Amino acid sequence: MKNLIYITLIAFVFISCKQKAETKLVEPEIVKTEISTAQKIANAHGFENWKNVSEAAFTFNGSRSWIWKPKTNDVMLLGKTDTIQYNRSKVDSLLAKTDGGFINDKFWLLVPFQLVWDKGATISNPVIEESPINKSQLNKITLTYSNESGGYTPGDAYDIYYNDDFLIKEWIFRRSNQAEPSLATTFENYQDFNGIKIALEHKNAAGDWNLKFSDIKVTLE
Repeated sequence: MKNLIYITLIAFVFISCKQKAETKLVEPEIVKTEISTAQKIANAHGFENWKNVSEAAFTFNGSRSWIWKPKTNDVMLLGKTDTIQYNRSKVDSLLAKTDGGFINDKFWLLVPFQLVWDKGATISNPVIEESPINKSQLNKITLTYSNESGGYTPGDAYDIYYNDDFLIKEWIFRRSNQAEPSLATTFENYQDFNGIKIALEHKNAAGDWNLKFSDIKVTLE
């Protein structure tokens, strides 16, 4: 009887250890979250590095120079004769024109990030279409702002053409979401500024119009 108890105890310990070993071999289930097309485009242009940016300076088409501190939303317009400083949380009627210029210029500069930032907009599913300028087969999404989205130009739409690396190559701006293009340009001469990829030139199809960015400086914390 004593031997039987001893053998049973050994068997119990063996089974218990085996069960523990098998439990350790079970791999935890990994839940993968699908990244949206907008996030992929933003990431391809360095969005994951933006959290480290304390200041961004740039000149829009040789006409307006800005210094922006995104963490505090302090903005400075460096004019030829004077300087305007303000915080975007305190924009009044006197600053509306200046702030409208900043929003326009920042949108051109960082449109890949606006795809993630702008919550009052819808983004279509991607399709493959011929691009308007270089006539290349590219991926396309359409960014549409509702009339209730606020901002300075509600209701506008943008057809954004990007390659398989999710870099934007061309776009079409359609004012008030009209069918006909209001403007179509390239995104070219990309350069890297502390991990932020920015297209410095935007040319039209005729090649007689080129919106340029210069004096870009991205400062990290």
